[in-house]
Amino acid sequence: MSSKFNLRSTFDYLFDQINILCEEIKHADVVSCRYYLLPEVTEEDEKKAPDNIPVSKVTGEDALDKCLNGYKDVFVGNKKSGKILTRHPGIISINDPDLSLKARLVEVNKAKQSFKESILEINNNDARFEAVHNAVPNLITLAAYRKIHFEDAIPYSVRFTWMKKHSSLTLSKKEALEMLNKSSGYSNPRVIDQQNWMQIVESEKLRVGSLNEKSKLRIKRPTRVTPEVNIRFTAKNRYHVSAALPFILLNPQQETKIGALTDYSSSNVDVRKKDYSYLIERIYLENLD
Repeated sequence: MSSKFNLRSTFDYLFDQINILCEEIKHADVVSCRYYLLPEVTEEDEKKAPDNIPVSKVTGEDALDKCLNGYKDVFVGNKKSGKILTRHPGIISINDPDLSLKARLVEVNKAKQSFKESILEINNNDARFEAVHNAVPNLITLAAYRKIHFEDAIPYSVRFTWMKKHSSLTLSKKEALEMLNKSSGYSNPRVIDQQNWMQIVESEKLRVGSLNEKSKLRIKRPTRVTPEVNIRFTAKNRYHVSAALPFILLNPQQETKIGALTDYSSSNVDVRKKDYSYLIERIYLENLD
């Protein structure tokens, strides 16, 4: 099992590598830098799907400062909760002829993985939380895990987009009916009156009640959306990664098309209608059968 000393020393090495990387980037040949400032997020915001997310584009030295601070953003600091993960989408284009920055990035990500593995050696969740926060007070563990993604080949394009995430709960027909029975006792301000609300719930119960007793059901509720980077070489040779931290493009070439992260609006992408057919759309209940 990982000791407090081991966790602390593993983290200290990781944070030292991040700081060295930031210093090396400061003194490197930075061709361009863009940072996309997102609104502050509360703990409650992490649990729901927003309708709109405005994005503010930052460029130049200010953008570089924000990108480098983003790499170091692993502590609670002024945040009210360690569960709040601040996203730092951006892109830094850097000339790296001797690939020394690439070697540093590989080492940083290796240190992140090593730190993560040392934490996951502790099997019990409560013991893990206690051990980590005794060794590194005020650490946001998931923030420390986040890889710094980079590319040193010459892609056709590097573009930003929004990815919608979901929380999933699998349940039986009996459990779904119990959930709906509880709903009967709730008031709903979106309906005209309580009687109308009861009729809606009764209709939903009939729908679930008509299913086979062994039916497998799932609630797949959309939660937050997160920025991601799409790297394309050809129509078939492409990949995407998280944009939670600024993406680094090494030895950029003029032919690579660089996109921007635009404002998010749920009205632009209706995932429910395009990708899912819900048994009860109100609670995102789908029949897996």
